[in-house]
Amino acid sequence: MLTEEDALHEETPLLAQAEALESGSSATLTKHDAQYNHFTPAQKRSIVALLSWVGLLPFLASGSFVPSVPEIARELHSTGPWAAWFGRPTREHVRAASLANVHAAQKSSADGRRSIYLWSLPCLCIGSVGVALAHSVPSLMIWRIVQAVGASSGLSVGAGAIGDIYRLEERGTAMGIFFGACFVGPAIAPVAGGLATHYATWRAAQWALFIMSVAAYIPIVLWLPETLDPETAKKKRIDAGGDAEVGFVWLNPFKSLALLRSPNIALTTIAGTTALLTDYALLIPLSYTVGKAYNITNEAIIGMFFLASGLGNIIGAPLAGHLADRAVITGRARRGGTWVPEDRLRATLSGALLLVPLSTLFSGLAMAFVRGPAGIAIVVACLFANGVGVDVVLTPASSYYVDILHSRSAEVWAASSAVRQFAVALATAGILPLINTIGVAAADALFAIVAWGGFVLIVVTIRYGDRMRGWVDVGYSTIADN
Repeated sequence: MLTEEDALHEETPLLAQAEALESGSSATLTKHDAQYNHFTPAQKRSIVALLSWVGLLPFLASGSFVPSVPEIARELHSTGPWAAWFGRPTREHVRAASLANVHAAQKSSADGRRSIYLWSLPCLCIGSVGVALAHSVPSLMIWRIVQAVGASSGLSVGAGAIGDIYRLEERGTAMGIFFGACFVGPAIAPVAGGLATHYATWRAAQWALFIMSVAAYIPIVLWLPETLDPETAKKKRIDAGGDAEVGFVWLNPFKSLALLRSPNIALTTIAGTTALLTDYALLIPLSYTVGKAYNITNEAIIGMFFLASGLGNIIGAPLAGHLADRAVITGRARRGGTWVPEDRLRATLSGALLLVPLSTLFSGLAMAFVRGPAGIAIVVACLFANGVGVDVVLTPASSYYVDILHSRSAEVWAASSAVRQFAVALATAGILPLINTIGVAAADALFAIVAWGGFVLIVVTIRYGDRMRGWVDVGYSTIADN
């Protein structure tokens, strides 16, 4: 009976020939395949499911907080303008998550994926309890930082682990399923946070997050196997000057950022950042923009608007992952088996050109000029389209990072994510003042223009990617080690 891989090669037989030819020898091919055959398909699905649960937690930690901000500010007697107070815990949470994410990803390449989860999830549990018990803004900010550090590894280490166990032609689909499950968080977190705040207390959401973190930690301790190739871990430890097997190895937490010297990674990261900024430009000020435009003051109702974007994320990520894999398979078949990594980025074009910028533009215009149910319907449709579009840009890009730097997959993903999150942290502070200054329509139009700039960067990377990889060598992967 045909395996899934055999069926793939039967559909495009040149792939099987190309793998054998480009790997250099049958021995290399056997070892290469053994890395992916170590786990059964059922085990792989179970690993993806568990890692998706962990990857869900960062979104719950951040998303459930946003609708609760006005009530938290009143309860903690915060002084100063609401917008200024709002930015502080959010920016510190994002910055802490970005730095911890880079460090956790790099450590996972030397110590293994499992070990990172074993220390990060207890940190998330403790931070969530601290936030739930906070009674002042300084203590809230401190515990939010602890919480962010604990949640930080969910996405980067999870993406690295999926790259460990799935072949090149399967990786995009697996990554899409992973991100699609994780993006349930943006859909339900604001609603849950709004409902908890309106009908109980904002602290209830934090206690729920604590329980979910414990529920993730138990199966990781009892079952999750190590997915990282032992030889990859040994090489990383030796390169860092440590023992190949045991003992502490000091790793420079900022070394992963040097991967951004690669123009391919840098341009793709900037393009992804421009798309993600539109998401935050629509969602962060939602209580202010939608609330003001349509006279909505109920936190639970405002939280429901996040569902549209979250549903777009849930649908968009698996769709984008499938399209990315098809782009790789089709591109290789068209070239007689030759692999060009930038083929995967072709799956991003519809999102970067149409869905992301147009949804942002039309949302701002609707809030500025269309009143009543018609305006609300347009905004909801735009939030959904933006959720799909952002994933269509980010999911293939995430797989592309793993493709071109397979041995450092978690690190390159974390470095790219750190850039995006720092940009988001800076933008968070300026979104509301920008809207107050030039209006929601002009502000969203500005973010749409920026997103179109990201589309241009993707086109450049697709067109000149092979040449750009020759400019700066950061240890790119080949078909033989992918």
